[in-house]
Amino acid sequence: MKELIEHIVKALVDSPDKVAVNEIAGEKSIIFELRVGEGDLGKVIGKEGRTAKAIRTIVTAAAMKQGKRTVLEIIE
Repeated sequence: MKELIEHIVKALVDSPDKVAVNEIAGEKSIIFELRVGEGDLGKVIGKEGRTAKAIRTIVTAAAMKQGKRTVLEIIE
């Protein structure tokens, strides 16, 4: 899922080389910390948070197939 997040976000931002995803896996959950370059946060969040919500939905659906819950934190 980490690679999926990176792939989606790198296509959205101006500085794809500054995109980093840290995965913290637990027994029943996974936390993803998504870091983007300065000025790219708005592109990842999107208008009214729609882009971020879509990314979270995709990640949640993928994790459900593994029987896990996910949290996606977006950090600049």
